[in-house]
Amino acid sequence: MPAKRAHVYISGHVQGVFFRADTQRLARQWGLTGWVRNLWDGRVEAVFEGDERDVERIVQWCWRGPEGAAVENVEVRYEEPTGKYKDFYITTSSYY
Repeated sequence: MPAKRAHVYISGHVQGVFFRADTQRLARQWGLTGWVRNLWDGRVEAVFEGDERDVERIVQWCWRGPEGAAVENVEVRYEEPTGKYKDFYITTSSYY
């Protein structure tokens, strides 16, 4: 079971700058599972599960984002980990 779960909403200029792709790349590199998606209102939403240190590291990265992003805010909710994810996905649905 993962040690920590963070559900984040990132706002600012965060769509159209490879935010989801870079998030997926880093999450996989750091051994995290979960998902990331664009929201209709211009924000990016993500769920990260894994080692506490790596979850915190990617939450901190969300404040910067990829080159070209201009992050204004990151809202973080810590939840109980579910352990249901096998990988880190880019999605368009709320299924995950």
